[in-house]
Amino acid sequence: MNDLYPFKFKPVFKEKIWGGHQLKTRLGMDYGTLDNCGEAWVMSGVEGNPTLVENGFLEGNELNELVEVYMGDLVGEKNFEQFGNEFPLLIKFIDAADWLSIQVHPDDELAAKRHIGKGKTEMWYILGAQPDAQLISGFKQPVDQEIYLNHFEKGTLKEILNFEKVEKGDVFFMPAGRVHAIGPGTLLAEIQQTSDTTYRIYDWDRKDDQGNGRQLHTEEALEAIDFKHESNYKTEYHPHQNATTEVVNCPQFTTNIVLFDQILEKNLILLDSFVIYIGVEGKCQLQWEEDSLLLNTGEAILVPAVMSEIRFVPETTNVKLLEVYLV
Repeated sequence: MNDLYPFKFKPVFKEKIWGGHQLKTRLGMDYGTLDNCGEAWVMSGVEGNPTLVENGFLEGNELNELVEVYMGDLVGEKNFEQFGNEFPLLIKFIDAADWLSIQVHPDDELAAKRHIGKGKTEMWYILGAQPDAQLISGFKQPVDQEIYLNHFEKGTLKEILNFEKVEKGDVFFMPAGRVHAIGPGTLLAEIQQTSDTTYRIYDWDRKDDQGNGRQLHTEEALEAIDFKHESNYKTEYHPHQNATTEVVNCPQFTTNIVLFDQILEKNLILLDSFVIYIGVEGKCQLQWEEDSLLLNTGEAILVPAVMSEIRFVPETTNVKLLEVYLV
């Protein structure tokens, strides 16, 4: 059997009613004849939407096929025991030219109760934002179900939602249950559990080409919503040059920022997990043994759990990566 190596995958592109063109103009992606592209799934084991390997002798294989064949060597022994043949994370780039629907995702417990697989906890890293770009994260004041329903029925939900101005480099953690929406002029990387379950609460009264509104999931959403009010919804972090800085640590995934302008060695031997590197600024070579793979902004690479030593060689003045794994 040939040795495992770092993988890139061919993205799965999604045309969306709110999508734009920045995945092409800013990240250089070719989404073919689509009028717009709201999402590029660059690493996916979601049923019906698998990403295919685009490099090396395993080119053309689906991500979950790799998991099935290589098991713990690819994802880590503990992860394979927990998730089986399904890769546990979904990595996307999202371009919002208009507001996404106001939505919420179920947690693992509710998803299991409804027999819909896993819940959907996620995080966003803002790659670019227009000067007036905003997003919605949670509630701006203490709210309970009665207050929520009162505003929902009156069409005044926006009065109790927390709007946040966004800038490049911002991080927002979105645990399952938190009401949220991405606003126009926002380009971001999303890390999430492998799930495509979204409960749409409100869709800005939009109509499609046939004059139909998109389906809302009012009842399903009600049980999923966490009404807890937070004092700060933005994730604060302070990256250090030529170092790794933890940004999000939750049961579903750990995400670090890796910032460097010189060769950076990484020893992964203590991790019983795959590691994903997502390019969010600049470009670099990921090197291992006698080989290397270019990582551009807007790309992701999967490093198998069995690999213990890699190095990054910058090809631009500064490089920033997201490093993602499970613990």
